[in-house]
Amino acid sequence: MGALVTLDLPDDSPMFGLPWIITFGPLGDADEWEPVVCGPYERLHALALAEAVVAEEQLMAVVEPLLPALSPDEIRGEIAAAQIAAADETTQVEQADLYGDFEDVIDDELEAAAAEADERIGPAAAPREAELRAGFQRIAKLLAEKGR
Repeated sequence: MGALVTLDLPDDSPMFGLPWIITFGPLGDADEWEPVVCGPYERLHALALAEAVVAEEQLMAVVEPLLPALSPDEIRGEIAAAQIAAADETTQVEQADLYGDFEDVIDDELEAAAAEADERIGPAAAPREAELRAGFQRIAKLLAEKGR
């Protein structure tokens, strides 16, 4: 079994509505080959496809949103926001108490419980081709309407 990595987003995140891509790559350093990028998909389709592949292969799958930017300035804005978020996270880590935060412990316990539940349930069924094609149509509409 491989590994699946994705963003942990709040339930109301606008990123859920974006197209998502999957990057498949080697799980360890022993294998060296160029990653394979697939998509765009709707988020649930991307997660299900990635789960189906890594359930049977020793691969890493990274599922992430695709940001459809319309200008260099929009891209620069996204880069600046990511840099600010990274700096904020570094500051929080540096200011953290030696023994950590009680909420962090609860988050770790919740993540462990979710991982156990995922193992019991098994990987989600991969979407059928017709479902993917319908998702492609919705994504094409979303991208065509962006910025209007």
